[in-house]
Amino acid sequence: MSTKSISIIIPNYNGKKLLEQNLPYTLEAINGSHILDFEIIVCDDASIDDSVAFLEKNYPNIILVTNKVNRGFSSNCNSGINIASKELVLLLNSDVRLSSNYFESQFKYFEMDDTFGVMSRILDENNQLIDAAKYPEINYYKIDGSKNFISADRASSFTLFLSGANALVDRKKLLYIGGFCTAFDPYYYEDLDMGLNAWECGFKSYFDPLATCYHPVSTTIKKENSDKVQRISLRNKIIVHYFHLTSFGFGIFFAKTSIKSIALFLGGKKSLFFAVKEFVNNFETIRFFKQKHLERKSNVKNTRKLVDLKKLILQNIDRKTINRF
Repeated sequence: MSTKSISIIIPNYNGKKLLEQNLPYTLEAINGSHILDFEIIVCDDASIDDSVAFLEKNYPNIILVTNKVNRGFSSNCNSGINIASKELVLLLNSDVRLSSNYFESQFKYFEMDDTFGVMSRILDENNQLIDAAKYPEINYYKIDGSKNFISADRASSFTLFLSGANALVDRKKLLYIGGFCTAFDPYYYEDLDMGLNAWECGFKSYFDPLATCYHPVSTTIKKENSDKVQRISLRNKIIVHYFHLTSFGFGIFFAKTSIKSIALFLGGKKSLFFAVKEFVNNFETIRFFKQKHLERKSNVKNTRKLVDLKKLILQNIDRKTINRF
């Protein structure tokens, strides 16, 4: 029986079929891990399908947050985080299916005072591993967390960040770093940013290879305009670099990115150019949110740098056989 209480937060937008498919597995995982104190919060972002009616009829015990207008992914998630009442929060995409004992092996990480959160390994619909611990490709002008790794002996490890698709986190620490994302607009979402914020505020994130969930890649995001998604994604990556690099490092990164954006624009690929333009147009607002993060960091003793996180992860896997993908 778990001594931890859990709030499960599921953002939803026109996802009735996904909720219908995956909510039974979520409840099975709760029962399979013997969790007695829990709540499920579904945040509906002004869906125009029958999501709300389906939940009200079939899951009356679920806490339902309904937005009258579409607020964007991160803002929608934060609406659930702000009313969550349990010790731990599971940020769970509606298209993710949990295994029956999903939580069981993850509780031990929260026995350590500086744990921010933990993520499981993620398999696709063909049982292929698609997400694991995040490898730290970091230097003074670039941050890249696109590479995954897993130890051949299936040992747990530190990770650069947690996948937002299934991040089990300490609720108080999540609120301390500013919620799901320290967003300057409702569409600012980067799980990399969440992980780096947590680290810089003194917390650690873990990958647990014994826990498993299943995620058909980008099921929900396919509903959005692809050009818009790409532009926002590229803009968000620029913001992550601005938030977490030194001024000198970001200057190099931004110069390289701007030159690349012009070259691509002349070749007919415009997304990066407009991402850079949007960053510049909103710079004062973005700078305000960076200052908020710096203020949080200043309240933490022995604030860590990104290079320290890279060293921690590499030392943890030193002399181990790892598979990178």
